[in-house]
Amino acid sequence: MGRIVIVSNRLPVHAVRRGRHLQLQPSVGGLATGLGSLLDSFGEHLWIGWPGLPSESLSDQERARIGERLAHIGCRPVPLTEGQIKSYYAGFSNKTLWPLFHYFIQYTRYDRSLWEAYRAVNRLFSDAVLAAARPDDLIWIHDYHLLLLPAMVRERLPAATIGFFLHIPFPSYEVFRLLPWRREILEGMLGADLVGFHTYDYVSHFLSAVRGRLGCDTSLGRVACGERLIKADSFPMGIDHDRFARAASLPEVRREIEKIRSKVGETKVILSVDRVDYSKGILERLEAYDLFLQRNPHYRGKVTLILVGVPSREGIEHYDRLKRQLHELVGRVSGTYGTLEWHPVWYLHTSLEFAELSALYAVADVALVTPLRDGMNLIAKEFVAAKGDQPGVLVLSELAGAAKELGEALIVNPNNVERIAAAIEKALSMPRDEQIDRNRQMQDRLRRYSVQRWARHFLDELLAVKDRQTALAARRLSPHLRARLAASYREAQRRLLLLDYDGTLRTFEPQPERAVPDGALLELLGHLASDPANDVLLVSGRDRDRLERWFSHLPLGLVAEHGAWIRPRTGTWESLGPLTSDWKREIRPLLETCTDHTPGAYVEEKEFSLVWHYRRSDPEQGALRARELADALMHLTATLALGVLEGEKVIEVRFNVESPRELRQLLRELAQGGITG
Repeated sequence: MGRIVIVSNRLPVHAVRRGRHLQLQPSVGGLATGLGSLLDSFGEHLWIGWPGLPSESLSDQERARIGERLAHIGCRPVPLTEGQIKSYYAGFSNKTLWPLFHYFIQYTRYDRSLWEAYRAVNRLFSDAVLAAARPDDLIWIHDYHLLLLPAMVRERLPAATIGFFLHIPFPSYEVFRLLPWRREILEGMLGADLVGFHTYDYVSHFLSAVRGRLGCDTSLGRVACGERLIKADSFPMGIDHDRFARAASLPEVRREIEKIRSKVGETKVILSVDRVDYSKGILERLEAYDLFLQRNPHYRGKVTLILVGVPSREGIEHYDRLKRQLHELVGRVSGTYGTLEWHPVWYLHTSLEFAELSALYAVADVALVTPLRDGMNLIAKEFVAAKGDQPGVLVLSELAGAAKELGEALIVNPNNVERIAAAIEKALSMPRDEQIDRNRQMQDRLRRYSVQRWARHFLDELLAVKDRQTALAARRLSPHLRARLAASYREAQRRLLLLDYDGTLRTFEPQPERAVPDGALLELLGHLASDPANDVLLVSGRDRDRLERWFSHLPLGLVAEHGAWIRPRTGTWESLGPLTSDWKREIRPLLETCTDHTPGAYVEEKEFSLVWHYRRSDPEQGALRARELADALMHLTATLALGVLEGEKVIEVRFNVESPRELRQLLRELAQGGITG
């Protein structure tokens, strides 16, 4: 494995100004925390990202000094102006992609100027990658801020090994298709060799979008995109399990535990830690706690909710409104149930250091992790790991990616306030042995699939995909074979050129009649056919009238309807044996019935064949109907002199004919002359 190049919106450290001085501090977030602990295990590495301050706020000397300090720890900054940060990060990333991908359609903005800024910043990241990349690098791009980057890098480094991982949900196709720039986003992601997600649901949604919008074939998580094979798969991100499992024994954590206990006394502790974000379900969680206290008055004075709201995206309208609503709701609950001796909610609007967070995990009897939608949620995993052999109950949203792995938690619908309140009551009354047993099962799972295992799994699969691509490329025309073929062509005294038209010389069109040859193709065919040493035969599924209109002025042979008719270079159209179309009366009703059940499909009638087209249909439905139709036709045509051909988004039923005698004789002569391939 070569050097690992990680590319993300932010670096694992960010610059902050303290008076006249600049300092580097660790960045907050699951990606920085998770991958930051792995850098040493990667060996040689480079991390590319924004350093955290607008470029215009730094002098030339400060930029140089920060660049040197970052280079010393294996980081390379991508400088961004305040305007770019506002439009690309706070704008398109968090006003368009974040709400849409989390199913908050009502908050989603579709602003072309924000889109242009997003694309421009992705191009800046591409320039940074290009400036640093080596031929044997593994380039690992992260998250929704850089969805266009894989294709931009691929465009300029075609042979690069590129992985992409999305840390938020990928929405269902019905939601994703609302995005005006959905095609560009998908094409950007498909620039990677491996596209990773937290859960298989997200993989399935992505593949549906690829089929529905790009029309690419997908099978077993593999996407056939042009001549490239791309893999999409799920890799649930883990945590550094042992670090959290050992935390409670650290002196600094013990001191924090004592501080918390002096504040809450012997009350039961319910813990909620989240960024202040509308996707996290914090308001619904507080309402559920309110309902719990209302229905269980005997718990008043005996339980405390420690609510940690980590500051997030200050200055954005929806977030500022959420912060106000949160303060109001905390005040209402405290005012309704609180006394001079007891505060039902202890609200902290701050970020936490590792020791503080670990102490909260250790003290908590219950962790409420109930986001309305979340890609994974590492808080849930950290809490379980930190409990060790101590009791504690996780109440977890079924709409968090972590719910796929942590089935022993109390799983709730985050929109059902009553069920969350009931889960709190159940958690507080759960027997100690049951709590420990549930946690032990989840801990075993988290220990096995740690963040180290997650990263290694992804990178190993990326290399495996690259190996499969290399094996496939070996079956294609290499530059060496291309040169040999060209040399053989030049030396040959006589040449036969059998040229397929549809999908080879001309790309497929939703309507076949639109696949008209352009001037460049006609000029090329004319040049080949004018060489007296060449016999050029154009093979097509088109009918003979259309081929006649398109190519009759060129000195080449034509084969129509995949062999039903042939027109030699000089001569007239000839059928290849006794043909009949009586069979159409029996076959057509089946094709028409399938067409009626498949929007976008249609039947094309040729002289001696019927063709069912489904290129304009929904890719998934079209493929399903095609399999059903092919099976039915095989049974129906078993006793008839008919052939069933499955092509690119078509199924053709035609009268079986033999190859023309002239063509067989010519091929025999060529074979005797030693021409192969």
